[in-house]
Amino acid sequence: MKLLSDILYKVQLQAIDGNTDLQISDVQIDSRKVQKGSLFIAVKGVAVDGHQFIQKAISQGAVAIVYEELPMEKNPGVTFVQTKKSVEAAGVIAHNFYGQPSQHIKLVGVTGTNGKTTIATLLYKLFTALGYKCGLVSTVENQIAGKVIQATHTTPDAISLNVLLKQMVDEGCSHAFMEVSSHAVHQRRIAGLEFAGGIFSNITHDHLDYHGTFDEYIKSKKGFFDALPASAFAITNIDDKRGAVMLQNTAAKKYTYSLRSVADFKGKILENSLAGLQMMVNDQEVHFRMIGEFNAYNLLAVYGTAVCLGEDKYNVLQTLSNSTGAEGRFDYIISPKEKIIGIVDYAHTPDALLNVLATIKKLKSGEEQVITVVGCGGDRDKTKRPVMGEVACAHSNKVIFTSDNPRSEDPLQILAEMEAGLNTAARRKFVSIADRKQAIKTAVSMAEPEDILLIAGKGHEKYQEINGVKHHFDDKEVLKEMFELLGK
Repeated sequence: MKLLSDILYKVQLQAIDGNTDLQISDVQIDSRKVQKGSLFIAVKGVAVDGHQFIQKAISQGAVAIVYEELPMEKNPGVTFVQTKKSVEAAGVIAHNFYGQPSQHIKLVGVTGTNGKTTIATLLYKLFTALGYKCGLVSTVENQIAGKVIQATHTTPDAISLNVLLKQMVDEGCSHAFMEVSSHAVHQRRIAGLEFAGGIFSNITHDHLDYHGTFDEYIKSKKGFFDALPASAFAITNIDDKRGAVMLQNTAAKKYTYSLRSVADFKGKILENSLAGLQMMVNDQEVHFRMIGEFNAYNLLAVYGTAVCLGEDKYNVLQTLSNSTGAEGRFDYIISPKEKIIGIVDYAHTPDALLNVLATIKKLKSGEEQVITVVGCGGDRDKTKRPVMGEVACAHSNKVIFTSDNPRSEDPLQILAEMEAGLNTAARRKFVSIADRKQAIKTAVSMAEPEDILLIAGKGHEKYQEINGVKHHFDDKEVLKEMFELLGK
């Protein structure tokens, strides 16, 4: 229980009608979870406006309401708090209610289009191996000192996020590493949190279905760094053409990492093979188990962050050299008999797909075919569909277009939109098979010994969403099954 007056600390208030000397039992933005003694925050969401549920919240026992515009008469006995932006207030209130957990832990946020999950996961693994109790908030899963909690969003809502952080503090965690999505910045899910540091990986075409324009998408990412305090650090990929822009207005201490430019944390790839990466990192030669140029960037970001957090650079590199990345990120298996290499990767943007295919090209030792299975999600940015199809065909010998998560859309329509980006030469390379399992099976049957199969788009996901229903589906599981059938 917390006093309403205490949990309104730092909230931008416009008006208060009622008693603030109230005991609040919990804080909710979902009216269905409201109970006796709750504070209900009416948030204007993308699809639903919480103001419509104020009366319902009161009928379920809410004793205080935070709102922007009151859609009805006030109820006697209920305290009404008006704020200019209730979504912003939700983050600040949740942070106060749960004891301001980000002040008691070193919280580091990772933002960018690609690499967020790998960087956050590597940091979690690194600092755990260095002897710290840590927390992780990621697309794949959330972890609290080794305990796995399934993730539902890249960045949870403000209340769920503060609950997680409080649990981390209660478990004795000293560090927490979290992905910060553009949605989370724009929707102010991270409002009220105090970050010790922020990392920028890169920015490419993504989420235009939500942000509308690329400039708005960039602005959302940049907003994270603009809000960092002077006590924090901000580390950016200076090789990305918007890397410097991200840090233009930040008060945080600025650092850079790079493979191609002068930087605080400079890397050079000496060798890139299935055996891993041999690199120079500043003045130290080191071998990493991870593969590909994109992982070289991820590793530099992690190394730089650890140094910014005060860790010994040689100890960090030694520990990182044995690390593996996140599930579903360049996750590969080799068929026992035919030695076909199967790679499962979450690449679901044109740039991510291009990065993975470019890495595969560098790993090739001869005339092996590259066979790519790829789809695009339904109810998401449609403009990237023809580009995804074009990239897949331009950098593969054979391509199978298939369903990703069609959600409420017709899978055949999604495939047709992917095909629209193909020229005459590309059209000779591809087939469309809407059934994802059948598509993977076909790709395996098309492969010759030592060929490379890329199953792109879903990565770590263990489901396929069709017409609002999530069905069990695991790309790596299906690939293993097909490899086993091949060997019989």
